[in-house]
Amino acid sequence: MIRSLPLAVLTRRIAKEIGALSFYSLLILIALVAIPYGASEPWWKAFFQCIIFALAGLFVIERLLLNKHAAPYYSLLLPAIALIAFAFLQTVPWSHYSTAGIDNVAETISADASQTRLFISQFGALVLAGLLLVVHTNSQKRLRLLIELIIAVGVISAGFGLLRQATQVDAGFLLPYLRPHFGYAQFINRDHFAFLIEMALGLGLGITVCRGISGARLALYLIAAIPMWIALVLANSRGGILSMLCQVLILAWLLGWRRTAHRIENEQTPAHPGIRLFRKARSLAARAILIIALFAAAVVGVIFVGGDPLVRKLDAISIELDPKIAESYTLRLNIWQATRELIKDHPVAGVGFGGYWIAITRYHHSSGEITPQEAHSDYLELMTSGGLIGLAIGVWFVIAFVQAARRKLLIAENYDRAVTLGALVGIVTVAIHSLVDYGLHVTINTLLLTALVSIVLINVKETERLQGTVK
Repeated sequence: MIRSLPLAVLTRRIAKEIGALSFYSLLILIALVAIPYGASEPWWKAFFQCIIFALAGLFVIERLLLNKHAAPYYSLLLPAIALIAFAFLQTVPWSHYSTAGIDNVAETISADASQTRLFISQFGALVLAGLLLVVHTNSQKRLRLLIELIIAVGVISAGFGLLRQATQVDAGFLLPYLRPHFGYAQFINRDHFAFLIEMALGLGLGITVCRGISGARLALYLIAAIPMWIALVLANSRGGILSMLCQVLILAWLLGWRRTAHRIENEQTPAHPGIRLFRKARSLAARAILIIALFAAAVVGVIFVGGDPLVRKLDAISIELDPKIAESYTLRLNIWQATRELIKDHPVAGVGFGGYWIAITRYHHSSGEITPQEAHSDYLELMTSGGLIGLAIGVWFVIAFVQAARRKLLIAENYDRAVTLGALVGIVTVAIHSLVDYGLHVTINTLLLTALVSIVLINVKETERLQGTVK
């Protein structure tokens, strides 16, 4: 006769299975969301949100079974919750008016309250996804799976982009909306593809440079970087090229810093102050030479691989920034000028998250054929959507994140430190690219950025000690 398990052991086992189901479901979801144009279509966004909310329900059951009710990293959850609450307030009617024979029309801070509600749903799903990743990535094996899935998504997307560029002739290339010479890989917009590759490439190369891996895995990470780098150059995204060159500088600095730190650790005998100064100067000079050499090699490689199409794309920058030309076309300078005027008129609370597309029509003056749907800068759009309040919440989140990352780096061991720095490379690269583009409007890119933020926060050894989990 089989003896029944004690209730405490049974509930713990059920909770463990729920955690495993949630983690692997998140991995599958990341892979699926990357496929259909990066999940930019409304029904794919709805699918993503439904899965995340269902997993959040399982998370609540798991917490109840374990009799644990606290969520990790309140310092980061608080600004996220504050942003959701603020967005909700933007949809609350504060008066009513009549227009065009329609009575009792609600007046809200948001220029499009329905789009703001959709933003709340999407952003809330992303916050929950990050929380679930932090909680359920509780072993080094799971952390490695998450990292390598992100890199695999980048490699497969890059390979698909290269194949499409080389062979596509007619409209429709596995996905019906893909047209020749428009977009790249599975994305309608080539800049959105660049965002994805920057994160996957930065994560993989950051871990490699910081010596978080060795042997066969090191070789695989380096091989994986080749198609991603080539595809990023051939995509001819100017923001992507700029961000990639910045990424090279960051990686070169990390490589020089790592070598210096390793050499200092090996020096056991005290040295004369003059000798220490000489060694420091020599180290700085060597690091500067290394950074310059790697940057020069990257520039030459970009020009060689990109060829004439890239040169023409770069030449177009001066044309787009010409104020006389910008007045007649929907170019970045024209959009930024209109956005600046919009911010001046709504400086405190903005026009609502998701309301930019309709609010900008009063300020954007061009041929009238196309009205911008985005500000072509995620920072400008944050100011437009949330005003000073939204900006303050964003700064609050960044400060809390930097503090959490600093605490992690102070206590992390070799692999965790390399992983953290690799994720930070990807995050910083996206932050640079976001100055001139809006790639974070695409679900897969925001989901991968959420995953990178989660990787920075995850401390496997501390989690295993507190939760008693098994790899």
